[in-house]
Amino acid sequence: MSEPEVRPNETTVPLMPCASMEDTLAFYETLGFRAVYRQSKPYVYLALEWSGFQLRFGPAPRGLDPAREESAHCLVLVDEVAPYHAAFAAAMRRAYGKVLDSGLPRITRYRPGASRFTLVDPSGNVITFVRRDEPDELEYGGSKKLTGLAKVIDNARILREFKNDDLQAYRALKSGMRRHGAAAATAERAVALGNLADLATALGEPAEPWIAELRGLTLTEDDRRRVEAELGHLAALPAWLP
Repeated sequence: MSEPEVRPNETTVPLMPCASMEDTLAFYETLGFRAVYRQSKPYVYLALEWSGFQLRFGPAPRGLDPAREESAHCLVLVDEVAPYHAAFAAAMRRAYGKVLDSGLPRITRYRPGASRFTLVDPSGNVITFVRRDEPDELEYGGSKKLTGLAKVIDNARILREFKNDDLQAYRALKSGMRRHGAAAATAERAVALGNLADLATALGEPAEPWIAELRGLTLTEDDRRRVEAELGHLAALPAWLP
């Protein structure tokens, strides 16, 4: 008798820790997820569904600190990430009156053309939506094709979008402005300052010094078009520009 044949029709479903079933359920239902199974005893088990995929949650290990955001990491591969970000951001605005872009839970900002964004839930689980055709290799530290402040801006983009590390992106841009700001083109300085203001807001740091420096720049029409092309996703940008 022949051995059963393995058929390539598997489905994998992540099982992530749940520090509070009530908080987890409330957050994901706000985003439009539906609970297909829920259980609190003898142990926590929660299955949620949205569109064509599921997320499942089990008991949290003792000592779990959601604020460390080291609970679990799940990738959701999609054809295009922009519609997913738009749907979740709109749901947050309806429920909370704003997009949650700092603290827990939150969603990272989406830059037009980006290939990923991240949700962080109340338990500190990180769910990253990734475009299927995203490049396999990234030049961490900034593209080798770039120099000076442009390279620093690219490095900050990688830190923020791919490593989900706003703090290191903020520090990299601050250091880059000290080292390369004086020699950089005005448009590059404006892009760096806009990113610094946005990161400072997300991190709870003072953003006004960066905004004031940005407003003090003299931008040509070409400069303004470049800044708007790179930072147009920031709702506050028009108020920041000179």
